[in-house]
Amino acid sequence: MDERNDQLWKVPEGAEERVEELMEKTPVAQPVSVDVGTSKVVAARPKGKSIETTSQLNAFLVVPWTRVTEKTLTQNRITHYRDGDDLVIYGNETEQFANMFNVEARRPMARGLLNPRERGAMNVLEAIIASVVPKARSQGDVLAFSVPAAVDGNESDLTYHEATLRRFFQTLGYKAMAVNEGLAVVFAELEEDNFTGIGISFGGGLCNGTVAYLSIPTIMFSVPKGGDFIDQSAGRVLNEQATRVKLLKEEGLDLGRPPRDKVERALHIYYEDVVESVAEALQRAISRAEKLPRTDRALPIVLSGGTAMPRGFRELFERALKTRPLPIEVAGVRMASDPLTATARGALVAAMSEQQ
Repeated sequence: MDERNDQLWKVPEGAEERVEELMEKTPVAQPVSVDVGTSKVVAARPKGKSIETTSQLNAFLVVPWTRVTEKTLTQNRITHYRDGDDLVIYGNETEQFANMFNVEARRPMARGLLNPRERGAMNVLEAIIASVVPKARSQGDVLAFSVPAAVDGNESDLTYHEATLRRFFQTLGYKAMAVNEGLAVVFAELEEDNFTGIGISFGGGLCNGTVAYLSIPTIMFSVPKGGDFIDQSAGRVLNEQATRVKLLKEEGLDLGRPPRDKVERALHIYYEDVVESVAEALQRAISRAEKLPRTDRALPIVLSGGTAMPRGFRELFERALKTRPLPIEVAGVRMASDPLTATARGALVAAMSEQQ
């Protein structure tokens, strides 16, 4: 090749920088996932070879509007919006405000679904979701969002909840898909087991379980108890606000040691109630299954969710399971690598599989 032709193959000065700049400005399809939980909303997206997660407390508080209050909230970067003569404070600062004023934080969701007792529930939930989920970067971006298994008798409520969320995510420009919460735990934690095993999410409003074989859900169940049930039940017998009980619980509850005071005693009692209920529901669901796949393989059980965070929780679940033998072999019980983000990370696996 002569010198003249050789010059044609050289990159013009500054071209590489301009190409990189154009690539940064060009929208690139990126899947997103959202764990729409009763207690928290957790979003996940790919970041290089890792996964980035962000979360927001799924709660709100209403205070009277004044210019001074609105200005103060804005200056302190406390998430809020104006609704007529009210200011709606939402997200991570809510519990701190509720504890300060000795009132209950309000929830746009209850028992895993939109809260029918809150008139503006969807408006608040949309604001909370929008604070952690950006608009789609390009047409066809896939967003996978979590939904619980239906509790017997409320199938129509789940249909409404799922359809409402799907439409909202579509307004953000996403191709939205629903993923069962227990299945998402399997996707997040059981890749090395070929997505075969049992995923159980102990959430704020519900506890969800899924038995999956090779990523296919064969059994799904839901128990209408969770962290909120524990906090509210303990609050009633202690004559305390549930929000305050929750804060005390999160300061370092250890289920592996005897309770030190009346608060811990109440929490132990209601934690045992929730765990016993889930173990019983798991046994009942598997025992009644008509089309359980045949396998000689022992199935691992993975526990996740914010309610499963206290020390000693896994051991508490194992004791409950021992009194209820299952018609399948269990390979062991383990905690998710990050219980708070497992559902969001698993839903992201589903979104990435669907992203073209």
